[in-house]
Amino acid sequence: MLAYYEGMADVFRALDDETRRLILDELFSRDGQTLFEICAVLSSRHGLGSSRQAISQHLGVLESAGLVVTERRGRSKFHYFSSDPLAAITRRWPVVGKDDTS
Repeated sequence: MLAYYEGMADVFRALDDETRRLILDELFSRDGQTLFEICAVLSSRHGLGSSRQAISQHLGVLESAGLVVTERRGRSKFHYFSSDPLAAITRRWPVVGKDDTS
């Protein structure tokens, strides 16, 4: 009866970190960024002083969870946001009867 997306725990773990959520926000805003571009935008917009290696590790966690997919073109690696794991979660726990109190 409980059909879970097999990597659901990985998705929740990936979303549990503020830096990874910022990375996803930035990829949602502009998909297809390189590591260099992601580091630059995190530094300039969010004041994050994380190293490229740290951001690369965050991207690895997001990729393992299926929230980021990559494409290599020559020497460059482009990162794209994937909403598929989030869609699986919302299919499992749909928002029903939510009151709009805004």
